[in-house]
Amino acid sequence: MLFSPSPKNRRLQLRISERRLLLMLGDVVAVSSAVLLSLYIWSTVADRSFDTEFVLVRSYWFPFLIILWLLLAGANGYYQLALAARRVASLQRLALITIQMLLVYLLVFFVSSPASLPRLFIIYYGVSSFLLISLWRLINPALIGWASGARRVLIIGTDPSTQAIIRVIREQASHIYDIRGIIGNSDAIDTTINGIAVIGDGDSLIDHVIHDEIIEIVFNDARDLNDDVFRGVMSAYERGVVLTPMPLLYERLTGRVPVEHVKTDWALILPIGEGSALSLYPVLRWIVDNTLAFLGFIIFVLTLPLMALIIRLDSPGGIFYTQKRMGLNGRVFTMIKFRTMVKNAESSTGAVFSQQGDSRVTRVGRIMRKTRLDELPQVINILRGEMNVVGPRPERPFHVRRLTEKIPFYRTRLVVRPGLTGWAQVKYTYGSTDEDAQVKLEYDLYYIRHRSLLLDANIMFRTIGKVLRMSGV
Repeated sequence: MLFSPSPKNRRLQLRISERRLLLMLGDVVAVSSAVLLSLYIWSTVADRSFDTEFVLVRSYWFPFLIILWLLLAGANGYYQLALAARRVASLQRLALITIQMLLVYLLVFFVSSPASLPRLFIIYYGVSSFLLISLWRLINPALIGWASGARRVLIIGTDPSTQAIIRVIREQASHIYDIRGIIGNSDAIDTTINGIAVIGDGDSLIDHVIHDEIIEIVFNDARDLNDDVFRGVMSAYERGVVLTPMPLLYERLTGRVPVEHVKTDWALILPIGEGSALSLYPVLRWIVDNTLAFLGFIIFVLTLPLMALIIRLDSPGGIFYTQKRMGLNGRVFTMIKFRTMVKNAESSTGAVFSQQGDSRVTRVGRIMRKTRLDELPQVINILRGEMNVVGPRPERPFHVRRLTEKIPFYRTRLVVRPGLTGWAQVKYTYGSTDEDAQVKLEYDLYYIRHRSLLLDANIMFRTIGKVLRMSGV
């Protein structure tokens, strides 16, 4: 940039992605150090020589535990900057991840051949990694301000999208962004939006950029910028100021696409352009889906007699509950679940969303919903090709037609195959209203834009965590 900040503000103003990358790099160094320290303790206790040969023979622990850490940390939202900034909450989440890691190791240990895995090494590692990662998170220079200051930003516009992004920044990234003001029309100057003042118009934009040492400008729709504002934005861009569309910043902070504020810009809803014919993602996803569904089908067959007995003893009615759902490209299919409600539950209400604490749910049904056992029969839908393991949850045709008329871009959910679990299910609480349906759509659109094996693995790990915590409804 051509302007130079004063010495007291000469710290870097890192982006969100850069801060997350710094967190991950520090964690990887801490995990690697913990593995090395654990190997040293192991050699000492076993009265073995701790030398290069000893470490090299056991070097496979480094990639294994680093990958396991990154998967569990990602699945538990440990790279959310709002969480990382709260030290007590961060340590609590770290303790949970450490426990999960020990459980994973115990599972592998018990299914492995005798004496193939060490017993105490993982305890050494668990304690070491917890202490070293805790130390790194406590002294992280980017989080406590030694190496980076808050990014000074201006927001352009005074429409509802400005209120939305201010609220999200305060909730998710108040320590990352310093909102210096809003640029609007001249008649709006000296008014406030969510406590942030409108400090100027297009003519004075560049003056505020220079005076407040602005690093980033957030705007909603470039097509709505008048000539004065556009010239000011271009002058700021020439000075090196980052220009960020409001929907993209909203997406980075929340993991949601703000459907209310993208207007008709499809580029902010769907990834535009054809996918590569050589992409391995569809093939690998098909292999993973069918492998997991086949394993799930074996579990389903083995548990079916017991589940059938329990369901029938608890309440009269069938074992299974089938319902028409809308899938890929609007095709209707029959989804299969274990019955969790009383017989003819919708005879008097018709097609309605199930409510939290719904009185129609049976006693056994409540337990099945909390553990998500009621959805086990859906492995049949996956094997039929009607569903994936991960994707937007399929909705009933009646609700799809109704919500398509009410919520912008709602039918976009149908461009991918629905899933047994999804980004909305692991990120949001149970929804039973149209407003909840819109929030879940925003999460679904984020998933559609960013689908990858890594995101799918993240969702599956988070789902396992929810099952273990019995957090279903």
